[in-house]
Parts: sequence; structure tokens; C-alpha cells
Amino acid sequence: MLGGRPEGLTTIAMDDDDLDPRARLVVVGNGMAGARLVEEVLERGGGQFRITVFGDEPHGNYNRIMLSPVLAGETHEDDIVLNSHDWYADNGVTLRAGVRVERIDTAAKVAYASDGTATPYDHLVLATGSYSFIPPMTGVRRDDGSLRPGVYGFRTIDETRDLLAATTRCTRAVVMGGGLLGLEAARALQGHGLQVDLVHAMPHLMNAQLDAEAGAILKRSVESLGIAVHLDSPAGEVLGDGRVEGVLLRDGRRLDCDLLVVAAGVRPHTDVAVRSGLEVERGIVVDDQLRTDDPDVYAIGECAQHRGAVYGLVAPAWEHARVLADVLTGTDPTAEYHGSRTATKLKVAGVDVATMGVSTPERDSDEFLVISEPRRGVHLSVVIRDDRLVGATLLGDTRKVAALTQAFDRGSALPEERIRLLVDLTDGKEEVGVAEMPADSQVCNCNGVTKGAICGAVADGCGSVGAVMDRTRAGRGCGSCKALVEQVVEWAADGDVTEDPAASYYVPGIPLTKPALIAAVREQELRSVSAVFAALAPGGKEDARSKMGLTSLLKTVWGSDFVREKDAEFVNDRVHANIQRDGTFSVVPQMRGGVTTPAQLRRIAEVAEKYEVPMVKVTGGQRIDLLGVRKEDLPAMWEDLGMPSGYAYGKSMRTVKTCVGSDFCRFGLGDSTRLGIDLETRFQGIESPAKIKMAVVGCPRNCAEAYVKDVGVVAVGNGRWEVHVGGAAGATVRKGDLLATVGSPEEVLALTGRFVQYYRENANWLERTYDFVPRLGLAHVRRVVVEDAEGIGADLDAALQRSVDAHTDPWGQDRREPATPGQFASSLPLVPLPEVPVR
Repeated sequence: MLGGRPEGLTTIAMDDDDLDPRARLVVVGNGMAGARLVEEVLERGGGQFRITVFGDEPHGNYNRIMLSPVLAGETHEDDIVLNSHDWYADNGVTLRAGVRVERIDTAAKVAYASDGTATPYDHLVLATGSYSFIPPMTGVRRDDGSLRPGVYGFRTIDETRDLLAATTRCTRAVVMGGGLLGLEAARALQGHGLQVDLVHAMPHLMNAQLDAEAGAILKRSVESLGIAVHLDSPAGEVLGDGRVEGVLLRDGRRLDCDLLVVAAGVRPHTDVAVRSGLEVERGIVVDDQLRTDDPDVYAIGECAQHRGAVYGLVAPAWEHARVLADVLTGTDPTAEYHGSRTATKLKVAGVDVATMGVSTPERDSDEFLVISEPRRGVHLSVVIRDDRLVGATLLGDTRKVAALTQAFDRGSALPEERIRLLVDLTDGKEEVGVAEMPADSQVCNCNGVTKGAICGAVADGCGSVGAVMDRTRAGRGCGSCKALVEQVVEWAADGDVTEDPAASYYVPGIPLTKPALIAAVREQELRSVSAVFAALAPGGKEDARSKMGLTSLLKTVWGSDFVREKDAEFVNDRVHANIQRDGTFSVVPQMRGGVTTPAQLRRIAEVAEKYEVPMVKVTGGQRIDLLGVRKEDLPAMWEDLGMPSGYAYGKSMRTVKTCVGSDFCRFGLGDSTRLGIDLETRFQGIESPAKIKMAVVGCPRNCAEAYVKDVGVVAVGNGRWEVHVGGAAGATVRKGDLLATVGSPEEVLALTGRFVQYYRENANWLERTYDFVPRLGLAHVRRVVVEDAEGIGADLDAALQRSVDAHTDPWGQDRREPATPGQFASSLPLVPLPEVPVR
């Protein structure tokens, strides 16, 4: 019976499930649609839900669009991760990675999974995406239904890894499919030195996006790269006794190959919906609120069919996510999705392509303007209806894509001379600055955001820099591009940029600056994150993005009197270890100043062997890192080590790196090792808005890189020490500023402590010192910290001393008595990593 419950299944146990009044939201699918929905729900508060996400793949969420650059070797797979495993944990979301939901009992409101578990829900969202379509060719599969060796799809990161491995042993490839994925796969494989044949069943390439003339020009461009193109030629048989040896086309031609990539399109993943009795046509049928024919089950993304349309693009999936998040959270219960006006810009096999709307006229009254230059590989066209742009195709020259996208999205007035839509008719004067940047110029490298995407966000109604950053993620990575993002937004908005009121907030969910927030916390004695939300957030509404920043601030203000809450800390802080990409953890015991003893080394070696640690590594901070530790082993490992935490995981004081110093080095001007140990001992574990790295060197030769640390101390002779602040040597490289030169190690400790406390009390959440010092200005920092111009020096010293006095080693405390019952419960691995021999 469809609604019955199979024998042997058990319901997943959730933390305090029976006592938790929050609704259960289950998302089936951890691709770009499902993960985006979770983000949108969290951004709207999301506190009313316990969220569980199921994903077929054993990974976090990644940018599937960027698989082509990964295959081409232009991008590493780590760079396309959108939400890593720890992001889910940090946001209180249960991720069931590598677990497939087989069917849903809509009557009992239970989802049954492939691992034998059953998960109850109040609301369930199907975001199952699509799968690679493998045409029914003779010989493509073995008897057991698996693909013949040497035959690959190109849809997932695992398939991409397999293809990358195959490029090292194969010499000739056939790629089936002349759409976007097929063209990108062909180009990437050719880049690895393979001879490539591209087979497409239709009369011209990219037939879903381009007309015949544009497709013909694209074919010439692809062939000029050395890729053989076979059009209107469906494959009929895969040849070979074991591995693939060739492909036989329907017209009788044989193409030899030892690698076959099938990129012949995708199909919506609807199996679970079919088995669950939901209405399915081409996709899972949904209404304008993305609801299926069951009132508590929704579908979004590529698996959803809305008003007869199924979209295979990211932008509609994100529109689905925004509408459904409004509906589920009650932000806008009347929100509806009415379809998408799709516009895409991409580089296909090295050729720039942009399409939006229709590619050819559909009515007799439509205007159709075409500029075609086959020799240059350029084909430009626009379709205009009732004086509005309803479609455009740009092939080989996409300089006008930003303006066309804005006209397409806004329906803005078009020039009387239609040719101006495609070419510039100017007197030769060029604009300067961001105006002359091509639309496909990448502004944010971390998240792959182009100038065109930022302009599109402004055209979509984002009126402030913060709104554009939230929409596109530009500037949300390393942050080095924020200034350029601001310039592009101002240019796209023609100077009409609204001031972002949240820009001065310490955290986005509390409308207060950091000094005002600290004052309110002290005045009202708010000692927990939930208490801060209840007292200071608009409507008492909790905000997931604000919790970690508030935790840091409250620890700074209250020290040991802070009330800890599980969902308000990063997973690293909850378990006092640094999570790795496979779900295991890194353990770094403290070695003050990088100094150790034979006894410590023996103990570390014994522990590494006992717990089968895959890798033992000396870190850049002169410590020993035990990598690949299982979560459940952490307390016992700490007990066996008998060493305190090295704090290599938190937003806190990290290691103090030292050189040998004057005891051994013939160039040494001061005892840097001793001073480094004293600094690390005093400031160990101190909570801060972001991590703090220090170094002490015994002479200006700078062997421990003190000039590029948050605090760097340099011996300069005659007992004197320079204290430098605001240095960096990561994604941002900055030489620290000289704060002061002092005459003794004791003065170094005092001055460093005062600077650290001033930074703790005044820096923004996650603002490193290399941003903090320039923001306030070195002169101002020097007046406050060195000259005590504001008369707060004694208060800073006392506040820091309270934090020092409140310090307890978390490894000692939590190994004896876990803070929560599930603190060290087993963690699901994210990806299988290659085994590394213990060294």
C-alpha cells in the first residue's frame, strides 16, 4: 500500500524532538535550489523551523555551473563550494549527505530514506533537480544497468573527478551533445590533450538557445579550435568488448574513442514524486506558490513544472526559493511565482554567448534586427515587440549584454535607431573607470560574480551596496573586492544609491552599532544570545546570521558569566576543534612559542598511532596538527595528550610564532622565544571579533614573519622592541604599521594587551586587524592605545585582565563533562579523501 510503512524502518531521533515546538521542514535535495531555499529561510529568521536536508551526494552544496572550469583545470573543486558541511552545522541545519529519499507518505507526513530511516515533516520541499539523460543506445550499459567502462555523464562533482582521472589515461574522446554542457566538456577534454569529436543529434549547435545562423557560426568557432563537429548525426551504438572502443553513428560512420562523455541533455528527477503519488507530467506539477497537489509538499528548481514550463537554469530556481521562503516563513503568505524571464551569459568552448527571451520572431509584427559576421565569429540579434525588448542573442561579442539585460528586465524605453542596441554609434570618446569594464569582467573571484551580474541586481531593484551583496554574494568571500563592488553599484545605479542602514550595525539582526549594543547588553544584563534577540531585535525576531557575532561579543563582555547556547556557536567552537572537509577534525595541542620537548613529541606520536590519525603535519604557525580525527574520539584524545588546546579553530587568539632569538642565533638582538611564550600564555584563548595571529622575531631579518601578523614584535637592539599592528599575509597582504617602540618585554605585553582589548571592543564582527587599523587610522589607534588620549587605558587593561582571569582550557573542561549530550556525537563525513600514510 502506498501510504503504508515498510517494516524495519525507524524514525530519526532529533534533539529534544518531543519538546521542540518548532515545525519540521524537510528539504529533499541539496543542490543549488534546495540549499538556496534553506539560505532564504534562514535570512527571514527561520527560527520557527527544525530544518533537515537530504542530498544524494556525500558533499556540501556546490556551484554546479562551475563544473566545466573544474574539468578544464581552471578552477579547483574547493573553490566552487557554496555551503560546506560546517555551514549547515553552524546554522543548526541537519544535513543528511549521501542519503536519498525513496518515497514520501503524504498521509502520515513521513519521508522514507535509502538508509532505512524515516523522517517526519510538517512541510516538505522537493528540490531533486535533474539527471543526465543517457539515450537508449545499444551497448551503452552493461547487463546490470551500469554504464559501460569508459562512458561518463557530466553532471556531478564525482563524475567530474572521474573524467579528470580518465584524461590521464585516454587519448581520444567522443562527446555526445551539442548543448552547453557538451561543448564545455569537449573544450575541457581537448585542453587536456585529447582528440575530440562532438556529436549532436540536431541540425545546429545549442539549438535550445540559438537560431540556425548563430548555431552555424558557433560551429565554425568550435571547429577552429580543432574539435570535429558532427551535426544531425545521432549515435546508435557504443562499440567495445569491455571498455568503450568507439561509437557507431546512425548514418553508418564509426568514431573511434576510449572515452565517451554523454551530455545529451537532462531530465527532471521526479521518481520520488511518482512513487509518492504526486502529480507529475514533464516535471512535478506546482501552482503559483510552488505547492504540489498535496498542501504540505512543495517543489522548486529543475524538477518543478510551473504553468507547463520546466526551467533548466539557476535564476528561476532562486526565484522559486525566494517565493517559497516568503510563503513558508510567513514573511509574505501571499507571495506567488508567475514564471521567469530567463537571461543567461556564459562562455561556451571559449566563445562568449548571451541569450535572453526568444531567439527569433514569433509574430508578424515583431521587429528582428540581426548583425552577422561569420568571419569574426560574431552573431548579434534582438527581437522587439510593442517597443519592448523580448529577446536577444549575442554570440562572440557580448559587450552590450549589460544594457540589453537591463532593458529586457526593466522593459525600459528603446532607442529609435534599433542598431544602437547592438553597436555603439559614438564619436570615439571612451568612458573611463568601471564604465569601460566589459560586462563579463569578474568583480568577485571568490563567488564568481561579474559586473553584469551586479548590474542585473541593481536593475532588479537592489538599491544599496548591501542589498546587491546579499543578492549576488559579491564581496561575501575574502572581501578584497568590496571597494570595486561599491563602484560598480554606483555606476549601474547612475549615482542613485541608497544608504544601507545596516552598514553600521555590528550584526544584521540587531539595529545597533557595536558601542550601543555593548552598552545595552551591560545595562540590561543580557547574558545569552536569545536574551539579546528578545530584548533588542525588532519584534524579538532571531537572525541566524547574527548569532555567532553576538556570541563573540557576549563572551568578550561577560567572560565566564556568558550563558552558552548550542545553536549560537560555530561547530568549531562547540567541539573545540577545526572541522575538515570530510567531516573529521583537526587537533592542534598548544606549544607555546613553537617550543616542545621530547616527552611531548613522544606523547603526540603515541596518540596519533592510537587513534589512527591519517596525517601529522607541522603547521605554518610552528605547531603539530593531527588531522582526520573522528568527532567522537576528541575527548579521549585530549585526555591522552594531556596538553591544553592550541586554539587553532576559533575566532580568538591563535599561536605566537617565534624565531630562535638571541639564545642561539648569532644575529639575535632579543629573546624572542621567551617573549613569544609569555605573549601566548597571557592571551591564550582570548575571544575576539576575528582570529588574531602574533609573531616575535629577535631581529629585523624577520624569520617568523612578524611584519605581516595582527601583532608583530621585532627586537631592534639595546633592549628595545617594535610593536607592529594590522599586518596580514593571507588573501590580503599588508605590512603592519609601527604602533610604538618600547624598552622592555613587560611594556610589550602591556601595550599588546591594550591594543587587543581596544580591538575586541571596537572591531566589527569578523573584521581582522588589517581592516580595523586602516578604518580607524593608525594615528587614532596610537592616540588611544599608546598615549591614552581618551583616558580609557586603565579600563582597557582591567577588562582584558578579567578575560585573562576567566580563561579555562576547553579541552580540560568538556572532556570531563560535555556541554550538551550530543556535543561529540558521530559526524557524517563530507567526502571520501585519499588515505594519507601516517608519517
